[in-house]
Amino acid sequence: METIATAVAARHGIPPGEVTALPAGVANHVLALGDALVLRIPRDSGFEEDLRKEAALIPAARAAGVRTPALVGFTDGAPPTMLLERVPGTDLVGREPSRGVLVDLGEQLARTHAIPVPPGLPRDTGTPDPAALVGRVRDDGLIDSGTADRLRVWCEDLAHRSPAEVRPTLIHGDIAPQNLIVTADGALSGIVDWGDAAVADPATDFAKLPPAWLPAVLEGYGGEGWEARVLRHHLTWALGRLASPDPVPGGRHWTAPPLSRILGLLCFLASGPPEPWPSLAPPS
Repeated sequence: METIATAVAARHGIPPGEVTALPAGVANHVLALGDALVLRIPRDSGFEEDLRKEAALIPAARAAGVRTPALVGFTDGAPPTMLLERVPGTDLVGREPSRGVLVDLGEQLARTHAIPVPPGLPRDTGTPDPAALVGRVRDDGLIDSGTADRLRVWCEDLAHRSPAEVRPTLIHGDIAPQNLIVTADGALSGIVDWGDAAVADPATDFAKLPPAWLPAVLEGYGGEGWEARVLRHHLTWALGRLASPDPVPGGRHWTAPPLSRILGLLCFLASGPPEPWPSLAPPS
């Protein structure tokens, strides 16, 4: 990896001393080449196709007005490498964004979901049945039968309140704090890492955001009646995490600890959020 990065930097007149590692994700090594460029290299061959997907999607996203770093170059070698502009700022891991950033993010997601679906993009197979997940965590002894019954009623209520089936769209697939770059003065400068992009229910793109961020993001998004659908995704993913409760020490994603999702969701609903969120809370 270091040899590749040094060679790419040299082609752009950047000395080796200005090649520095940035926080990396599951799929890619990420390195800053000076102040202007970022190099991404897949960790192994299993992630190479995702990088190719990103190379095809980024120009379309930018053409639609989505704030994502420009593609400077892509080499489909062994391994493939992607060179991007380096946008100012740092990611939101461990930070609380301003309301303005969250509203702006919602507007960016609306633009993303309006991009015509490119051919060959993988299609999401659908969200698991939350009622089945409730039964699984009950049978595994992770919750008691009374709690399981209340959760099942909650799942059914959210399904009833959700809008009619929506048309699948292009989704980013990993809208989460580590992929949102914000400047020092509090502006959203870039949405990064399109490797999980797919065709799916657009509500899926809200499922990796901390619940407390959802009211402002949905305000910016502009859709009405999306709260129940988004909340149902959050609940489903929280139950899925409980069904596979192995800890992930040191994970940068807020959902890495197995209890973070379900407790974050309940804390949000107990914090006095604006309507209609209180009416979507679990039954007493």
